[in-house]
Amino acid sequence: MIVYNVTISIDADAHDEWLTWMKDEHIPEVMSTGLFTDSRMMKVLADDDGGITYAIQYTAPDMAHYERYRDGHALRLQAKTQERYGGRFVAFRTLLQVVHPV
Repeated sequence: MIVYNVTISIDADAHDEWLTWMKDEHIPEVMSTGLFTDSRMMKVLADDDGGITYAIQYTAPDMAHYERYRDGHALRLQAKTQERYGGRFVAFRTLLQVVHPV
């Protein structure tokens, strides 16, 4: 299994609207690609300079599914986020391989 992790620090003044948008629109749109088996969103419990940080994780069955997402959907969905919240967030992405499922 592959976990696509997106860590986002969102400005406090945009947080509430962004959180609703993520739950109601963005995450469901990513999941509607059919390339991930599940998703979860976690709040990072740390002080951040003016921002609130979350980790959003999407699980793909294998690298081929993730690559299909990356090549066919990622740029379009990232552009939507940038268009809506550009300048009010910082994001970085990490690709993880599950070596021992729980």
